[in-house]
Amino acid sequence: MRVPFADNSVHKVPDGVSDDAAVMLSDILPTGFEIGVRYGKVKPGDVVAVVGAGPVGLAAIMTAGLYGAARVIALDLDESRLDHAKAFGATNTVNSRDADWAEQVRAMTDGLGVDVAIEAVGIPDTFQACTKIVRPGGSVANVGVHGTSVDLPLQDLWIMDIAITMGLVSTSTTQMLLKLVAQHKLAAEKFATHHFGLDQMPYVA
Repeated sequence: MRVPFADNSVHKVPDGVSDDAAVMLSDILPTGFEIGVRYGKVKPGDVVAVVGAGPVGLAAIMTAGLYGAARVIALDLDESRLDHAKAFGATNTVNSRDADWAEQVRAMTDGLGVDVAIEAVGIPDTFQACTKIVRPGGSVANVGVHGTSVDLPLQDLWIMDIAITMGLVSTSTTQMLLKLVAQHKLAAEKFATHHFGLDQMPYVA
């Protein structure tokens, strides 16, 4: 197989790193870490909320501790995803179907809101949820890929002194994450739940 620019995009997988773990380093894990945790400027002692506990949201949850987050709150509509979030490092979960979901989050932060809100879905509702729970001086890191426009209520947000970031993963942290996986500091293989042969692919729903 010919890989253009392989010197810049291919990494040697260390001994002891499973294929399941290595596959996650091609996109999911660096996306959640770079665009969520790093762009959100998570620092020691921060309270972080991750809105959306799908694969990329779980990657942000798993890696928030690398920068010293004291509490990681996972928000999702699905209880089974919230259960998985706990296994990936979430200290608290909130079902965003609850009418008082925002109040639940604020109750965990002495009423101030979270230091960093990470949007990991890519729809207007989840982005707006982040702006509702971030504290003054905090950060909203948008990881989700949006297919439609999102209202930004500047009349409410301008006085809060918040930072809003977004971007496309560069995978500049892949080598570092790969070392952490090799040293068993990140259990990237946990993202893989099922295995299929190539001959089964047309039948996988």
